[in-house]
Amino acid sequence: MAVIHHTTLKPTKLELLTAWLPSRPWYRGTGEPELAKAGGFRLDDPQGEVGIEFMVVTDASGPEPVAYLVPLAYRGAPLEGVEHALVGTMEHGVLGQRWAYDGCHDPVLVARLTALIEGRAQAQDQNVSDTPAQEVVVSRTEEGLLTDFTVTDDREGTALTTPQGPVLRLHRALQPVAGGLFVPPQGAIGHVAGSWEAPDGTRAQGAFAVLHDGGRV
Repeated sequence: MAVIHHTTLKPTKLELLTAWLPSRPWYRGTGEPELAKAGGFRLDDPQGEVGIEFMVVTDASGPEPVAYLVPLAYRGAPLEGVEHALVGTMEHGVLGQRWAYDGCHDPVLVARLTALIEGRAQAQDQNVSDTPAQEVVVSRTEEGLLTDFTVTDDREGTALTTPQGPVLRLHRALQPVAGGLFVPPQGAIGHVAGSWEAPDGTRAQGAFAVLHDGGRV
C-alpha cells in the first residue's frame, strides 16, 4: 500500500492547478481559479514508483461553483514523451522533487484506473495510508482487459479510446446528481462514481468516469 506523507509541498497542488486548469478545454471558469480541495481518492501503484491521486477541486471564480476531477500522477523523474501533460513540479518535504502529470496521459495511472473498473484494484482513502475509500462506487458489466488508450480532451472532458471498441470517458467538470447515487447512462458497461464536498458544506455525488461500449459518448 502507498504511504501518505503529511509534509510540505512547494508549490502546493492547488497552486499548480490554479495555473494549469485554465489551459484545459473542459475548464469553465473565469481564468483566475479560486480553488479548494473537495474530495477524491487514491490508487496504489504495485511497483511503488508512481503516486496516483484522483483529486476533486471546486472553483468559486464563476457565477456558480464548479467541481473538477483532476487525476494526477506523481513521479520522481520526468516521464518521456508526455511533456505536454506536465502540470508542474514541486518540492516534496520527504521525497524531494516531484513531477506532477495529468494522469490521463500517464500509463501507470490509466492501467490502475482500468484495474479499478475491472475489479483488480481498490480505491484508497485520499489522506490515510492503507485505508479503503468509503464513498467510491465501481461497476463493470463486461470482462476483458482494456489497453492501448488514445487520449482526447474536449469541452466535455477526456475520452480514452481503445482499439477494442470501448471508450472510457472521464467527467472533468463534475455534474452532481440529486436524490441518490449516479445511475449510468444507456450503453454504459462500467463506471466509477463518488462524492465530494460542495462549497456550502453539503455532500455532492456524481460520476467520475463512465465506460461506454464504443460509438459516440
